[in-house]
Amino acid sequence: MNWINNIVRPKIRSFLNKKETPDNLWVKCPESGEMVFYKDLEANQWVVPASGYHMKIKAADRMAAFFDGGIYDEIKLPGAPVQDPLKFRGLKKYTDQIREARNKTGDQDSVTAAEGHVLGHKVVVAVQDFEFMGGSLGLAAGEAIIAAMVEAVNRKLPFVFFVASGGARMQEGVLSLMQLPRTTVAVQKLKEAGLPYIVVLTNPTTGGVTASYAMLGDVHLAEPGAQIGFAGARVIEQTIREKLPEGFQRSEYLRDHGMVDMVVHRHNMRDTVGTLVGILTKVPSLEQFAKPTRKIAANSDQPDAGNEQNLLANPPEAAHAE
Repeated sequence: MNWINNIVRPKIRSFLNKKETPDNLWVKCPESGEMVFYKDLEANQWVVPASGYHMKIKAADRMAAFFDGGIYDEIKLPGAPVQDPLKFRGLKKYTDQIREARNKTGDQDSVTAAEGHVLGHKVVVAVQDFEFMGGSLGLAAGEAIIAAMVEAVNRKLPFVFFVASGGARMQEGVLSLMQLPRTTVAVQKLKEAGLPYIVVLTNPTTGGVTASYAMLGDVHLAEPGAQIGFAGARVIEQTIREKLPEGFQRSEYLRDHGMVDMVVHRHNMRDTVGTLVGILTKVPSLEQFAKPTRKIAANSDQPDAGNEQNLLANPPEAAHAE
């Protein structure tokens, strides 16, 4: 009976006491197929180190990386009780979908807002989280956007909005579409108050959101490779019966055709936005918060000898997005 004690029982014990291994220790880059340890990805602001591919990032992680020292005060937004005005029925009840999204993200809805400093400038920042039902715009998200913009007006602070959305929330029907003009009125209040409104378009920004507050900023920035548009490329191709150009609806294409002002790598976003706020408010940025820039020799496309080692140690990242 030794074979039972020595072989069978240990195998049964190992099967019953099998340790659970987290399934998210490694993340595959959709661009290059590279497997990246998630801790390294998190430390790099969810940008794949080798390919420069921009993954989606949670609202809390984005704010921590964006504000000076990662310090900010979250703005309390209007409460959002679970409601289903249209009694929508799909594969799941709409109320159940909302509860699951809240449990998953820890947020009340897709929009969060905070106040903090960027290069020494005090600003109000709102972030749309794609993880919460695709960042879709519904009653609660609309109220949150309006409340954040009104708060910026009351505090006389510039407003920065990181947008990521699949569009209006179909489960709320016309009530969701009503948020488009409502948020547009809130943007107009920022302009009437003479406050800068900077929009950062992230991957993806589509649907009704693109037809409203996402395209009403004073300056439009975009993360590399972000998909930005109203209708999907496949729908457009089927409608016009033509092949769309390569890179259509990507941030670089839209920059080249005048729809986006700048395409900015996530690592440089804080410095870029802080500099723009300083220009628009005519208040200089505080140099101690800015990252050192790489100098290029005059009248030359090549780096000077003194900065060659820095460029080798910190090569420019490629620019793509999830």
